[in-house]
Amino acid sequence: MLVDDTQEASMSSKTWVAGAATISAAAVLGAGPASAQQSVTLSAGQFAVKGFDGRIERDVLLENLNVFAFRLDDFNGASVGGSWDLALGDHLEVSLGLGYYRRTVSSVYYDYLDISGNEIGQDFSLRIVPGTATLRFMPFGDTPVQPYFGGGVGVYAWRYAEFGEFIDFSDFDRFGSFGTFTDRFVAEGTDAGGIVLGGVRFPFADRHAFGLEIQYHDVSGVVGVDNGFLEDEIDLGGLTTKVTFQFGF
Repeated sequence: MLVDDTQEASMSSKTWVAGAATISAAAVLGAGPASAQQSVTLSAGQFAVKGFDGRIERDVLLENLNVFAFRLDDFNGASVGGSWDLALGDHLEVSLGLGYYRRTVSSVYYDYLDISGNEIGQDFSLRIVPGTATLRFMPFGDTPVQPYFGGGVGVYAWRYAEFGEFIDFSDFDRFGSFGTFTDRFVAEGTDAGGIVLGGVRFPFADRHAFGLEIQYHDVSGVVGVDNGFLEDEIDLGGLTTKVTFQFGF
């Protein structure tokens, strides 16, 4: 069943990517040279992972909550990014972007101490580098305040690791004390997902602007129980809130 679900998700992701690429190519080819204006956007903000109710069912972080003392919002952290933008007239813009997020969260076992009475600690580390292709629509065109909305696709290179001290529940002495060991478990991959976005820009000077933007990312990857994790998948989606600075040229 897992194999079938994975294949279905892969086909869906490829459909998203192919569709977005077709739309973007058509928009670019259909624009005249005079209407196409280029710019670069730099951004900084926060990436917030999905909450408890919004995560996929077989998520490793959800399973870890049953064993380790940490919170999902501990993974909320800073993100930065940049994009190349192509304005196709006053109402449409195509962008290719790259971002970066990394966060390490410390935890301990809920109900267990080591033989000396000390907490058994470990760290969880998550890194996501999204490459995105997005389309923005400005319904009011070139105005002093420019609200917009849009969407697109992303290809997410990610790495998730758990490292530190762990309990071997198969190793216990005659007093019922479990043995511990130090290790590192790592999973990484590249997966496609969808993006929905909205924001507002405030132009200034000659073809420059600053603004605020929110992006919702929907993507997941496979970590694997066979790799030592407590569940097979990880939900990589969440909400990016950022300040943007656009420089036209």
